[in-house]
Amino acid sequence: MSLAFPSTVTSVLASIPSPPVSYFDLGPVRIHFYALCIIAGIIAATILTNHRLTKRGAEPWVVIDISILAVPLAIIGARIFHVLTHPNFYFGEGRNTWNPFEPGSVWAIWEGGIAIFGALIGGAIGAYLGCRWTGIRFWTFADALAPGLLLAQAMGRFGNWFNHELFGLPTDLPWGLEIESTNSAFPAGLPEGTLFHPTFLYEVIWNGLGVLVLLWLGRKLFFQWGRLFAIYLIWYSAGRIVWESIRIDPSEIILGLRSNVWAAIIGVVVGLVILVVQTRRHPGLEPSPYQPGREKVDADADVQSQNNPSDFVDVSEPPTEEVTAGATATSTASTSEDGSR
Repeated sequence: MSLAFPSTVTSVLASIPSPPVSYFDLGPVRIHFYALCIIAGIIAATILTNHRLTKRGAEPWVVIDISILAVPLAIIGARIFHVLTHPNFYFGEGRNTWNPFEPGSVWAIWEGGIAIFGALIGGAIGAYLGCRWTGIRFWTFADALAPGLLLAQAMGRFGNWFNHELFGLPTDLPWGLEIESTNSAFPAGLPEGTLFHPTFLYEVIWNGLGVLVLLWLGRKLFFQWGRLFAIYLIWYSAGRIVWESIRIDPSEIILGLRSNVWAAIIGVVVGLVILVVQTRRHPGLEPSPYQPGREKVDADADVQSQNNPSDFVDVSEPPTEEVTAGATATSTASTSEDGSR
């Protein structure tokens, strides 16, 4: 894909500098700020989702049980999606595809390379399995997760800033991002000092606004049964179509559009389908955050179920025993004054 860059970049009033460092060493371990941003986002999303799910009546911190499956599968899905949409990075002559002990393999996630749309697919599979395991309704969990997921994505984008990556076209706007000319992603032929659109910041702002919108909509009873998650898909994907269209990092081009633009378009379509289908299938309110028969049990309750006959004592009169002829009576029942018993 050819890009038309301005031959000169006019002076600007201000700019956004890129951080001077992207990691620090803790003994023999190197800690990348990108990883810390992602971890912080996961923690924030977990806390917010727990709060929202608990308000719906779910057991506190059941979100942890679901996350045990959802988070690892989200990371795996993110890596697979990145590899499949950047095949020239990993496959072909001279590429180290499968050896994890050499740089550039498909396994080397520590070298960078994850895709949010792959994370959504893998995370959705993990969340579905986790909900089956815990008894939580999948769509209830998805609605509770939606604002936290968007918050996590906003926080994770700061990792791109620390890594000096995924910036947009050159710009002379006052908020242009400074990128060193020695950066491997710096376009050839541009003068040193050229500024670029800070697409990470655009997405942070868009996602942050989306969190507020989702929290507001989540207070309305209509946005149950996965409908709030549908709004999340539409909101996030619509913004991603714009940011992806001005990014200049390498990407597979399909029918003139970047692969992630197509993924975002699909995200909008899926969100609309969920919104329409769930509105028709479930016009009423969710009866419980739990699947039928999987409701939460209060361990401190004296009686766990009013419908279980074993919870009650049979106080009815026992049947009268038959007395055989000639047997000695053992009853001490009193005799009335007229001799009747």
